[in-house]
Amino acid sequence: MSDPDVPQPEKPADVDDVVGSANAGLDAAAAAGAEVPGAASETDATSEPADVTVAAEPVVDPDLAAFEEAERSFPGTFAPPAAAAAAPPAYAGTEATALFATPVAPAAEESAMADAAYAPAYSDAETQIVPSEPLVAAAAVPQFAQPIFVQAPEPPRDRGNRGTAGAIGLLATVVFAVLYLATTLGLGALAGDVTGENIGSAALAPLTTWGFWTPVVVFFLGFWLLGAIINRSRWGLWVVFGLLVGAVAYGGHILGQVFEAGILTLSPSAASELVGEQLLAPLAIAAFVFARELTIWFGAWVARSGARKTELNAEAQREYERTLEAGPTLPR
Repeated sequence: MSDPDVPQPEKPADVDDVVGSANAGLDAAAAAGAEVPGAASETDATSEPADVTVAAEPVVDPDLAAFEEAERSFPGTFAPPAAAAAAPPAYAGTEATALFATPVAPAAEESAMADAAYAPAYSDAETQIVPSEPLVAAAAVPQFAQPIFVQAPEPPRDRGNRGTAGAIGLLATVVFAVLYLATTLGLGALAGDVTGENIGSAALAPLTTWGFWTPVVVFFLGFWLLGAIINRSRWGLWVVFGLLVGAVAYGGHILGQVFEAGILTLSPSAASELVGEQLLAPLAIAAFVFARELTIWFGAWVARSGARKTELNAEAQREYERTLEAGPTLPR
């Protein structure tokens, strides 16, 4: 079974052929206007010469005529059929206008054919207004505050009282040395060894001996160690433990007498006999008493300083806690 024959559309002629056909149509129209019979009879009947105004041929745009001829030959090529049918031919006219027309400057002819020839293919389509798509607002991105790093306050450090105890211990040691030296001179005066004439030399003589400096140094070490242990405690501890400082000074006196006798050359029996002699020596007892009393009274000074520092530490701790409760604040 063969395929049915489909009619093929006629191919439009070449533009040169269309233009040639249009020019031929114009020539035919001009010849038809020249052979009008009414005009010839009137010319013969008129015997007298008269001023006759010859009708001027209408000026026709060749391009426009070519487009019109092409549209007549191939309807729908440049304009819609309705527009082509409605447009009258450019050369149509009455007899009067052909013969007795007043010469007037030809106006530029406007034709729908020219507009259709140069109009785009979509010009005849009905314009449709399409509603625009609704503008969807972008979702608001939540803005997070940038973190601000603030250095946390450091907890306060407790103020100690050991340094103060050492400084006050130095003053107590000076007083102990003066009292110990005065006791030595007094005992010498009672024995008749120290008089008004040799009191100066007698006062300087002990300053170069082990028996004088040993109890003085031992007293300072005992006082400072007790202050380091007690630190910021109350004065009552100084009163109680002042006995230990007195015992240390008492032992320092005996040790100083052994050093003074020559510990390297002294035999054990001689050292034991010397220690026995100094156990109840007046200067040893004086060293014990001086050390204990100075520890009590200078210890009160140390205890007062410790109480003051305890208050300062408590205030600093409260301020630190208030700062933590208030939270971080931005610097201004």
